[in-house]
Amino acid sequence: MSEIAKEDSGATLDVFRLDGEVCVVTGAAQGIGLAIARALRNAGATVVIADREATLGQRAADAIGGSFVTLDVTDSSSVDAGFDAIVAKHGRLDVLVNNAGVVKNALALETDDAAWRAVLAVNLDGVFYCCRSAARHMSRQRSGRIVNIASMSGSIANKPQPQASYNASKAGVIHLTRSLAAEWAADGIRVNSISPGYVGTELTKRGFENEAWRKVWLDYTPLGRMATPDEIAPGVVFLASRASAFVTGSDIVMDGGYTVW
Repeated sequence: MSEIAKEDSGATLDVFRLDGEVCVVTGAAQGIGLAIARALRNAGATVVIADREATLGQRAADAIGGSFVTLDVTDSSSVDAGFDAIVAKHGRLDVLVNNAGVVKNALALETDDAAWRAVLAVNLDGVFYCCRSAARHMSRQRSGRIVNIASMSGSIANKPQPQASYNASKAGVIHLTRSLAAEWAADGIRVNSISPGYVGTELTKRGFENEAWRKVWLDYTPLGRMATPDEIAPGVVFLASRASAFVTGSDIVMDGGYTVW
């Protein structure tokens, strides 16, 4: 064994640990968000689930040994109050995972103003509000990590389902991530995103009931299947931990190869 190997023995996995760190996950009452919250907790973090669904959110928090705060990401006042309460209780904020999201499958010419705004209010405005509120606290600490859950839909136009509002919102998340990473690096805050492909959640079950959609989704995924939420969560742990200490402004695509074709 080399001297380097001797010195590093056991240290590689240690940098993925989050012991003593306070992590907030939005939209974590179920699906990908819950899997992320559980993975962060398993890595040693103190986890706060932030969701507007109080009953489901509290149940999820109890299940993973975390805590819950009611928070509506579309309301900046609710967001600021929620993050202030979290920091008041725990004394700090180390990691934010922006997971809350919605999707609307509709033809662009049939999408009215309200439907358009409803998607962007959650998927883009909500991400910005939470990033801004979290960064106010993180900048005082001179440290923090933000992970935004984007989508491969931010880089491609999905087929066969029409979803212009969703695609636009996720493209915005990817570039917002880059912009904030550049702006906040001097404050010790790293900002990255993850772009999942098709994942088996409540959001995708509706589409999976359409056999034609299901066939296209799987045929165009080289791995031939959808991901599970638990397969996305480790990527978040990487970006939330010291393992990614020199990574900021990056988007990690976890799509089973969908976008390589």
